[in-house]
Amino acid sequence: MSAPHVRVAIVGAGFSGLGTAIRLRQRGIDDFVILERADRVGGVWRDNVYPNAACDVPSHLYSLSFVPKPDWSHSYARQPEILSYLQRIVDEHALASHLRFGHELTNATWDDRTQRWRITTSQGPLEADALVLGSGALSDPALPDIPGSETFAGKAFHSAAWDRDYDLTGKRVAVVGTGASAIQFVPGIQPEVARLTVFQRTPPWLMGRGDRALGDLEKRMMRIAPLRLARRGALYTMLESFATAFFSVRGARVMQWLAERHLRRQVSDPVLREKLTPHYAAGCKRILFSDDYYPAITQPNVELVTEKIARIHPHAIETADGTRREVDAIIYGTGYKVRALPILARIRGRDGRTLAERWSGGMAAHLGITVAGYPNLFFLQGPHSGLGHTSVLLMIESQMTHIVNALAYLEEEGLAAIEPSPAAQDAFVRDVMTQLRDTVWLSGGCNSWYLDDQGRSSALWPGYTFTYRRRVEAFRASEYVATERAR
Repeated sequence: MSAPHVRVAIVGAGFSGLGTAIRLRQRGIDDFVILERADRVGGVWRDNVYPNAACDVPSHLYSLSFVPKPDWSHSYARQPEILSYLQRIVDEHALASHLRFGHELTNATWDDRTQRWRITTSQGPLEADALVLGSGALSDPALPDIPGSETFAGKAFHSAAWDRDYDLTGKRVAVVGTGASAIQFVPGIQPEVARLTVFQRTPPWLMGRGDRALGDLEKRMMRIAPLRLARRGALYTMLESFATAFFSVRGARVMQWLAERHLRRQVSDPVLREKLTPHYAAGCKRILFSDDYYPAITQPNVELVTEKIARIHPHAIETADGTRREVDAIIYGTGYKVRALPILARIRGRDGRTLAERWSGGMAAHLGITVAGYPNLFFLQGPHSGLGHTSVLLMIESQMTHIVNALAYLEEEGLAAIEPSPAAQDAFVRDVMTQLRDTVWLSGGCNSWYLDDQGRSSALWPGYTFTYRRRVEAFRASEYVATERAR
């Protein structure tokens, strides 16, 4: 019995996957499925349910331009509201019939004979003419390899797998990591725990967020399209202007001055302030935004530990100086497997090599979307398309446009497949790497998830979102190798 066939298989039911589905429908392509390993939509906004989970991009810029939401409750949206918005997208655009929950992609191999992707999921096989990966980089939590962690007798979990049934009240809690998630949930749990020990490896640069509730009048105003577009445009212009600060260490000094002032205002203790001060240029690692993290760290029941963790015992954490701290629970705020996404080992191109094997020396994709040797494979949030200054949804929307234009080209020309020519892909990657050379990400004096094991920045786009949009949205057939349909 042959496997079911669809024109397009989309992996992931977050912003990327749902937005692509809408764009396909708008171009008259209705033969697609959305493969989602979980039991509902949402992506990171489904999985991250920790206290105070919220977006650090202004709400009116953190939404799809073609699915407006005028009634955001806060200037920075909370997790439940973003998740509700994503479900609204499904309902308003009738995507439910295309969703396949509990379908984790376990393998996808391009078959030159059938000119299709042969896909295996946890619920059975599938064939597709094109495969769109919208699973994102923040999908698989990373846990640190700490000696003795398996012997811990208390409660331990990652922030992306928050245990809402575990009551932290009155507990001695350890937080490992001080990244984007930790600076949100630490203030959320600090008032209820007996003792909070925050283990910091490298301090982040932190700036004030200025979050506020949006009133009824403002919400009514945002229902008027010109006013809503003006608000979105103003936010876009403001955040886009920050991009120049990442183009050089000198440009980052303004951001660093603002972050230092924020730290001085909120932390009066000079010893603690020194512990919280990074020794690298602002922007080298992801800049974080919070109004309440520093105040939480200064509370009497909180200890900031900068000594390296040496070992975890059944009821304690021991640092390199020999100090043991008794804890009842450990929460890991240690990010995601960004450098080695598990899904890359499941995608095989024309020569049978996985993307993990192909990219063992560093990720490389044409326009951050397509890869030579992998016909009709399209990435959303692929290499060279990450940002440090504004909403990544702006980049994703440009990629969606490129993908639907590519699929339309296949249909119009009667072709079976396209893939970027090695020359076009190499030229694009070489140009990006040249532009990255003097940016704060490479010369700011830090090691971050922005960099791969070779010290290259394969993740980031070294420019403005409007320059990326101009480069990406139009499909240039001259940059691609086409495969004729088999007779």
